[in-house]
Amino acid sequence: MAESKMVLQKGEIAPDFVLKDHEGKEFKLSDLRGKRALLSFHPLAWTGICAKQMRSLENNADLFESLNTVPVGISVDSVPTKKAWAANLGINKVRLLSDFWPHGGIAKLYGLFREKDGFSERANVIIDESGNVVFSNVYELGQLPDIQEIVEVVESL
Repeated sequence: MAESKMVLQKGEIAPDFVLKDHEGKEFKLSDLRGKRALLSFHPLAWTGICAKQMRSLENNADLFESLNTVPVGISVDSVPTKKAWAANLGINKVRLLSDFWPHGGIAKLYGLFREKDGFSERANVIIDESGNVVFSNVYELGQLPDIQEIVEVVESL
């Protein structure tokens, strides 16, 4: 579990943030008002389970769009690392966000930073159209999150 603070819970207001995506473009959470957001935190690029986690977002991007939901991947990796990784994975629809500097700042804000490891928990946070957390789940580092679970949560909203 994160040491910095408690993980955000259902009903809490999601803290706004601005990060650069793998193309170097700014992503601001509050710009999504009126849409849902799926923040898919993953420890590090270039690792097997993280790759599967991001591919599952990419493979379901059209479904998420049809459900008024914007999925993004977030890790502490730098923008150039995320860009190379996205190209390697064939990520074209999902934005991969860099929580590089201040190192893990957004993961800390969301109570998901692992200080002793220097990266975030593996977690999914779903935010509704008004900016409220409607779902959060932290997974074991070696566990691939079940994308069907996330789809079902979004469909139920």
